[in-house]
Amino acid sequence: MSEGIEGIPQTAEQETKGTKEDKEARAAQEAAGVEQTGVSGTAEAAPSADRADTDTDTDTDTDFVNPLRDPQDRRLPRIAGPSGLVIFGVTGDLSRKKLMPAVYDLANRGLLPPGFSLVGFARRDWEDQDFAQVVHDAVREHARTPFREEVWQQLAEGMRFIPGDFDDDTAFKQLRSAVEELDASRGTSGNYAFYLSVPPKFFPKVVQQLKKHKLASAPEGSWRRAVIEKPFGHDLRSAEELNRIVHEVFDPEQVFRIDHYLGKETVQNLLALRFANQMFEPIWNRSFVDHVQITMAEDIGIGGRAGYYDGIGAARDVIQNHLLQLMALTAMEEPAAFDAASLLTEKLKVLKAVRLPQDLGQGTVRGQYAAAWQGGTKVRGYLEEDGIDQSSTTDTYAAVRLQVDNRRWAGVPFYLRTGKRLGRRVTEIAVVFQRAPHSPFDSTATEELGSNAIVIRVQPDEGMTVRFGSKVPGTSMEIRDVTMDFAYGESFTESSPEAYERLILDVLLGDANLFPRHQEVEESWKILDPIEQYWATHGRPAQYASGSWGPEEADEMLARDGRSWRRP
Repeated sequence: MSEGIEGIPQTAEQETKGTKEDKEARAAQEAAGVEQTGVSGTAEAAPSADRADTDTDTDTDTDFVNPLRDPQDRRLPRIAGPSGLVIFGVTGDLSRKKLMPAVYDLANRGLLPPGFSLVGFARRDWEDQDFAQVVHDAVREHARTPFREEVWQQLAEGMRFIPGDFDDDTAFKQLRSAVEELDASRGTSGNYAFYLSVPPKFFPKVVQQLKKHKLASAPEGSWRRAVIEKPFGHDLRSAEELNRIVHEVFDPEQVFRIDHYLGKETVQNLLALRFANQMFEPIWNRSFVDHVQITMAEDIGIGGRAGYYDGIGAARDVIQNHLLQLMALTAMEEPAAFDAASLLTEKLKVLKAVRLPQDLGQGTVRGQYAAAWQGGTKVRGYLEEDGIDQSSTTDTYAAVRLQVDNRRWAGVPFYLRTGKRLGRRVTEIAVVFQRAPHSPFDSTATEELGSNAIVIRVQPDEGMTVRFGSKVPGTSMEIRDVTMDFAYGESFTESSPEAYERLILDVLLGDANLFPRHQEVEESWKILDPIEQYWATHGRPAQYASGSWGPEEADEMLARDGRSWRRP
């Protein structure tokens, strides 16, 4: 141990020209495996945080490799290099409830550089201190980790606010000045991510303004990235046009499309479950699987989102992105590596192989929730919500049956459903297996026995359940279903981070593994567009009581296949 310490250069001699903040930034970057060149303001984030440190100091010409760090030590977290985040639409609910608390939680966990900067852009007549107070209140109310004053103070020093509209050239000039000032005062090295937390109709304007004011172009050795929230268009044509406009300003690898479901630990665990365990992958195919059900249910209505939701509906809002992504991860082949290109290749194969039902009237269902008692409270139906036209045909429930036309899944139906005002809030993937081809037990012994199933719970109780048959204790031979349960909260000492924590950190690191690419977005619209076009010319949505599990037509859809919906 003494030899290793003796071999470390005397950092005090090397850093006499640096400020205390420079030293802290350098120490944090060494721990993360970040490559740094020169003094503060010229640092560059290394391509991977798992590399060994190489610190080249222009004053001393000394190559330094941290002898205490093993690049294969997974206990060391990935820490973002010098960088900043600009949030457009910073006054919205998403920013207040998710983004700003996630930034604080990352800082509290030591995953952001000491000089990290947060810039807000919105139509408010605020000063920097007003913005800092808004962030403070949001963090106090919604952050996952405990509030620490020293973390907050360090974060608050790098906060700036730019008031203005998206077509306000003066505001974007101020934004550029703020970015340049932060480069000098905080050492962000010109590395910025622009988060578009705004309605999709403003995406083109914002990216064009970024290009016009030379904010989208990074200085040499730095990076600029754009983060876009769903929905990515409202059909294939609009999605292609949006992608064209965005890619005129940012290269495809610079664009990060947020699907927060892909940031959830359980979704990532789906890949570990399949490809890190020999016991599951051999039976994950048509020879053993009867069908797959993917459910995202909400127990709330549209609330005050009538302006956004009406005309969009459940299928566009959830199936096109969240559920088709979960389906692709469930059905895809093993990737060559866990990197963005390999994952994209395998997910695209699945999406391109998806086949719609021949009869869309029999293989799809849409519905609207009706007034009823839910949770002891009388709730309004969708058509009675504020701001909803009585003639609206927008779906608040959607269920579809899809096939994946390849060797692994031929003949296995995938049932996707989503809805509001359902029985409870839950998102899960249920892989239901075929019944045993022969049973030596008589029918009375197995009348309470269902099919084996593996259920991945995405939210709210993250984990996994395996359902299988077991004998009931007693003198008679009676077999019924039992479950074996794995829960994140019980198996690990560390609580699961919020999805936005993981995704924001990945944006700053340039890790695109968990972000849908434009090809996936367009293939998903190719699947949903024919369904939406059919619904537009065939009747009205079926009604279902709030608090139920959807319209009867959805139960009938599965009953025609000899199956039934799983009750989460």
